[in-house]
Amino acid sequence: MTPAARVQAAIELLDSIIPAARSKGAPADRIIADYFRARRYAGSKDRRAVRDLVYQAIRLCGPVPASGRAAMLAVAGIDANVAALFDGSAHGPAARGEGEEAASTGLAPKWLAAALRASGLGGREIAALLGRAPLDVRVNALKADRAALALPEPGEPLASAQGLRFAPGTPVETWEAYEQGLIEVQDLGSQLIVESLPVSQGDTIIDLCAGGGGKTLALAARLGNAARLIAADTDKRRLGNLAPRAARAGAAVEQTVLLDPGREMRSLHPYAGKADHVLVDAPCSGSGTWRRSPEGRWRLDPAELKRLNQLQDHVLDLAAQLVRSGGTIAFVTCSVLDAEGPDRIAAFLACHPGWTAEPLALPFGTPLGMGRGGGIRLDPLHHATDGFFIACLRSP
Repeated sequence: MTPAARVQAAIELLDSIIPAARSKGAPADRIIADYFRARRYAGSKDRRAVRDLVYQAIRLCGPVPASGRAAMLAVAGIDANVAALFDGSAHGPAARGEGEEAASTGLAPKWLAAALRASGLGGREIAALLGRAPLDVRVNALKADRAALALPEPGEPLASAQGLRFAPGTPVETWEAYEQGLIEVQDLGSQLIVESLPVSQGDTIIDLCAGGGGKTLALAARLGNAARLIAADTDKRRLGNLAPRAARAGAAVEQTVLLDPGREMRSLHPYAGKADHVLVDAPCSGSGTWRRSPEGRWRLDPAELKRLNQLQDHVLDLAAQLVRSGGTIAFVTCSVLDAEGPDRIAAFLACHPGWTAEPLALPFGTPLGMGRGGGIRLDPLHHATDGFFIACLRSP
């Protein structure tokens, strides 16, 4: 592919990514993968270059662009090399028309930027949410130890007990250590959250929104397979990935429970009032993970945020039914918005008399204070993690 053809390919991809984001459709990485699967002639350098152009445009355009061409014209506005490729050459983009406007740039749509600032984030904190994320792994303590494990590349030891950091794009999933379950890809923030939970060997622990089970596996490793772990979720496909992952990691998960949305307690009834701890890694906007999926800013609108808040309140209420007297709930979102963190804790405490918020033993983080519902925030600028909110609630 010529450089101009790469720009045109990026425009075509953005023309698919933009409407998908508006309609909550396929994520950008899947659209890019499908695009190149149908274009086998594109070499690895071409694919990488086009992907970089696409994500440069996504990170640059806060408001949703009108089109892929408008988004790439925004890139051309800051990159003379890209601007020179709008020359009408074969397989490249047409020359820029008289008065043709580029997409607006910015950190996020105006309403969302206002919500971020109201949540205590300044421009530097918001900009850090759009940088490139490193690749973090957790050495699986059930099978190996960070200090003794030999890997194809040396990793940077992290603040977590078994964490290592590598450069973005490091092919760790092709390594023998990954195939053997010695390492798992997991952000430092997630590793620290699991390490901070008030759990012990012998506990009954329910991972209520387990997804593919990343935190479930980390709990098994932390507790040496000496806890009763139940993983539950409404997503059959993601929950189905847990069994092979657990087998590879040597992790003991007692039960996986597929939930029917709105009727979750039908499946969870045997555990009502019996859990020592419930982990609620709640569905959220993912605003803390924009480094990995920056088009998430385009997928979110006030109505979607309201829907997510209602779902977060719902899963917290479910967790309260599962916890024994004196037990605990950890509420986690990969979001930096107050609406998906301290506001949810404040709402829960207002509706559940006798419950209390407790501090967590994280090595660092920004305490948000009881005036904002309590809890701790992690963010890329200050803590070199994805953005997270975590709070711990104890039953009366």
